[in-house]
Amino acid sequence: MDSNGFSPFSTFSVRRQTGRSLQKSSKPVVAEMKARQVAKITELGRALIDAGFLTLDEQSKALGLARSTTWTILRASHKGSGLSAAIIKRMLLSPQLPPLARRRILEYTTDKVAGLYGGRWTQRRKFFERVGRATAEEAVLSRVNL
Repeated sequence: MDSNGFSPFSTFSVRRQTGRSLQKSSKPVVAEMKARQVAKITELGRALIDAGFLTLDEQSKALGLARSTTWTILRASHKGSGLSAAIIKRMLLSPQLPPLARRRILEYTTDKVAGLYGGRWTQRRKFFERVGRATAEEAVLSRVNL
């Protein structure tokens, strides 16, 4: 400590505390992104119910997925990174998928590529490349700029 009461260690301590406070303030942002993602997946489930797919068997056939995968997705307990590109492609290629559910999946995909659910730019770009165009109808996705 010098004659002015300054210690280089106190500056380090303040910087470290500032870093911690920034980390704490980012947690609500992450929680908000996760809540937004869960809400969009819940909308997909509601779209299936509105289209008349009431049972898990009917919903899994409409989505073109296994029962267990459908159950995990529709209960919004899917992994933290959300729906994978492979799952989205399988759902979009399902011939029984109702139009409103297809719209919800495309909205989810667009939001995920835009970064509304988090993820680094490189992760989002790879996700976009993997989803690609499942059908000509999904050509809208190619207009999203990264």
